[in-house]
Amino acid sequence: MIYIIFTVFIYFAPTLWVKYTLNKHDDELPNMPFNGLQFGGQILKENGITNVSINGEKNSSDYYDPTSKKVVVESDRLEKKSLTSITVICHEIGHAIQDAQNYEPLKKRQQIIEKTQWISKIANLLMYIGIPAIFATQSFPLIRICIIIIFLATVISILTHIITLNVELDASFNRALPILKKKIPSEYHDSCSSILKVCAFTYVIAAMTSFLNLRYLLGIIRLVILRK
Repeated sequence: MIYIIFTVFIYFAPTLWVKYTLNKHDDELPNMPFNGLQFGGQILKENGITNVSINGEKNSSDYYDPTSKKVVVESDRLEKKSLTSITVICHEIGHAIQDAQNYEPLKKRQQIIEKTQWISKIANLLMYIGIPAIFATQSFPLIRICIIIIFLATVISILTHIITLNVELDASFNRALPILKKKIPSEYHDSCSSILKVCAFTYVIAAMTSFLNLRYLLGIIRLVILRK
């Protein structure tokens, strides 16, 4: 029972923390002179970055794509004059600054993703099909192959999140925070710092979730892979 409660806590508590923090600081600030898009464009210009665009997508996660040179955020962040909108966009532009400066850890993260994305795509397809459906085939060689692929993709996901955590911390506290402290009134600095923690530790949350998925897969492996 305690393990079940702990598992539920690990799954949901960090996500609730993220949503709570972002929503807490997402109110419009009438005295803010710029919205998220205007602020982001200003930062890119000041850093001499002309090949990066800022895009909004509905129900999207916030991220920077080094390949397409795009900062992507939830669409409502672009026009909003809130600390959450400004800070999240600033964090993602922190990655664009890393990219422009050939920040080595960012390059390594991208290399890992590019070299292993085929495994992730296959694993996602298998997860979409569903493990029960795979078991329904009653083909144990096929089941073993599918479970191994999903297992490898999960391990890679965990390692990627852990290895590249410093990329997120650097984007938040070495790139974005100094910019925010320079351009945002001091009364908002603590709030910006809280939002940046959420931006950085989203990867920790993802790693924890992947770890729990790994424990689930290990249980299946004991039943299937080792079964004669």
